[in-house]
Amino acid sequence: MTVTGIVVALIVGLIIGALGRLVVPGKQNIPLWLTLVIGVVAALLGTALARAFGLAETSGFDWWELIFQVAFAAIGVAIVAGVGGRRGRSVL
Repeated sequence: MTVTGIVVALIVGLIIGALGRLVVPGKQNIPLWLTLVIGVVAALLGTALARAFGLAETSGFDWWELIFQVAFAAIGVAIVAGVGGRRGRSVL
């Protein structure tokens, strides 16, 4: 993987993580770096799921891939925010 690929993956991860935070209701008290990590993992999982269903290689924009990615990010944000909320403090 090139440096450009890594930078693009980080930017996409941040965007997907931010969209995941927007989908989850309420305030999520998690740091930006954790949102980035959740977003990168969600982007990878969403892409893998879209490819498994044959939805990732279309002639236009891959809406299903984006929906899967944001859904995984929302699930990740909800889990991490829920774990941090039970402790009564920020996660990590």
